[in-house]
Amino acid sequence: TTVSVIPGMLKYKDAYIQILDVPGLIEGAKEGKGKGKEVLSVARASDLLIIMVDVERKNSLEKLASELEGAGIRVNGTAPDVLIDKKAGGGLIIHSNVKQDISKEIIKEVAMEFGAKTAEITIKEKISLDRLIDAFSQSRVYVPALFIVNKIDELPNLHLEKDILAMSAETGKGISEFKDAIWKKLGLVRVYLVRPDEEPSFKNPVIAKKGEVLADVAVKIGSDFAEGKKLAKIWGPSARFPGQEVSLSTPVQEGMQIRFI
Repeated sequence: TTVSVIPGMLKYKDAYIQILDVPGLIEGAKEGKGKGKEVLSVARASDLLIIMVDVERKNSLEKLASELEGAGIRVNGTAPDVLIDKKAGGGLIIHSNVKQDISKEIIKEVAMEFGAKTAEITIKEKISLDRLIDAFSQSRVYVPALFIVNKIDELPNLHLEKDILAMSAETGKGISEFKDAIWKKLGLVRVYLVRPDEEPSFKNPVIAKKGEVLADVAVKIGSDFAEGKKLAKIWGPSARFPGQEVSLSTPVQEGMQIRFI
């Protein structure tokens, strides 16, 4: 039984991914039961949660997710599309291009409850009361998660929902799929640096994230290196032709080869 946070490292597709094995989460964790506060503190600061049970406790996944939700950790959730611009005066002004089921009076009550007495509030989604409260709360975090059932070798014919991964640490079954799911859930991609005196190759990988652009890759190499760089030549899946010259606002893609110029 894990009684303290144990660090480990997973190397996968040229990336070093730090893993923290924490004590098991139990009911009442947010009140501190079973080292709950320590576990939740690690969970809140993580890029990805692996919520794992064995086959005998396969029905506990929902309870674990609920415990995290109760502690303000929104599993696989997205932050409410709400902009709160606090002002020095002028009262509460509410904007929304979406027809809301909750009234402006309720929105104002929630805002006042969280100390936003003078603010301009822009709501860009059809929002529920819970989501509205989340928008004002400073304690909410939104963390992606994978749900895993381990020891599948003990019950090989077990049927699971499609968003739950099955694996066996004992036999290795499902481990490669598990690693790939981590990679995809973290949104990682590999790009490859091409030196001025080299031909494009896959010798110099850099790990980036989906949504990043070439300028972000340049900064990963070093701030001194990035300074003054305006363009890059690229090869690979996103290049219209080999060695295409592009701006540093070009999004990264898996397998892209890059020479900064």
